[in-house]
Amino acid sequence: MHIISRKTLKRFYEQPDYRDAKGPLEAWFHEAKRANWESSADIKALYGSADILKNNRVIFNIGGNKYRLVVKINYPTKTVFIRFIGTHKEYDRIDAEVI
Repeated sequence: MHIISRKTLKRFYEQPDYRDAKGPLEAWFHEAKRANWESSADIKALYGSADILKNNRVIFNIGGNKYRLVVKINYPTKTVFIRFIGTHKEYDRIDAEVI
């Protein structure tokens, strides 16, 4: 999969309060990059705790469920767009289906 953009992940985990997210986010990035997701079922097979939403959005629990990662996936082009990364409290303030 092509992931847009890794810089978003780096900007997040380079903040002092979120440095503990670096390992889990980098692990997710490398797994997703090697993946060949054809549908949300492929994601659920690998990430049972992922939440599948409308508009091809997927929510991943990161770092023992400390953080939430929201992506939008274009399955035909194998492109993953990072839409949001943050704590659960920050996640509660967004609409993951439209972000």
